[in-house]
Amino acid sequence: MAYFIGIDAGGTKTRCVLADETKVLGRADCGSIKLMRVGEAEATARLRRLLEESAAAAGVSLQEVTGSCVGIGGVSIPAVRQWCETQMKTMVSGEVEVCGDEDIALDAAFHGGPGILVVSGTGSIFIGRSADGTMYPVGGWGPVLADEGSGWWIGLEAVRAGFWAKDRGIKTDLLTEVQNAWELSSLGELVEKGNDRPGPDFAALVPLVVRCAESGDEMARAVLERAGADLAELITLVAVKMMETSGESEEPIGVAYVGSILEHVTIVRQTMIAALAESAPQTHVLEGAVNSLEGALWRARTAAGLISVG
Repeated sequence: MAYFIGIDAGGTKTRCVLADETKVLGRADCGSIKLMRVGEAEATARLRRLLEESAAAAGVSLQEVTGSCVGIGGVSIPAVRQWCETQMKTMVSGEVEVCGDEDIALDAAFHGGPGILVVSGTGSIFIGRSADGTMYPVGGWGPVLADEGSGWWIGLEAVRAGFWAKDRGIKTDLLTEVQNAWELSSLGELVEKGNDRPGPDFAALVPLVVRCAESGDEMARAVLERAGADLAELITLVAVKMMETSGESEEPIGVAYVGSILEHVTIVRQTMIAALAESAPQTHVLEGAVNSLEGALWRARTAAGLISVG
């Protein structure tokens, strides 16, 4: 019997499964193992506990593992890749693949085939993959420079919209709600906090923006609709690049998504889908958020020759 490990190392949470050739036998979760967030010693300790808990749940020794795949952000940084490969090879047997978290998300949705992935959580990024494996990244330039349609963008734009409305005498509850959320006693304190460096966590404001929109606040709803429209625009840009350079214009292009915004904020998701129908009718959005962990497991099994790509 062959055994496989798949790991999705997210920014705040790391998930692991240990499976045989057909089914998952054990699971475990832990906090982030990204070196930039927790440091090497803590990341190594967390990874070890994660693997040991998965193995215990599965009733399988880590020295029986045939192959593993770890999807982790920042894999283009040599130190991140080297640390992950070294620690995995020290802790488990078999072949080890370390790839980007976008790679496992794409494979969870498209199993090695072409498609577009939209990541919209705290930040945002858009990645297309053609049939020949060519990648087409767009966005992902960080919260100051870009990250359109992300949680950070929504929170910041909501505060901006609140001040825009205040200057023009337009009714909105956004500033009052933000002031309450930040436990501030005056608008002046809000201005001071909003302009702090480092600034506040604007992404944490998304739930209150959604509440305002759902209660009829037109300014809040406009922010969420603009987020969806911006996501659609960047997806369209990826699709155009794919068609222009790879000739993928005959077949519909699937669009998959991950991240809290598109998974949980209905207004953003519906606006994006409606806008795409106009700007990129050759695309179709897959139902439900992608489970990236399934892509990591798929890659581990595929490397062992158990699954054909396509």
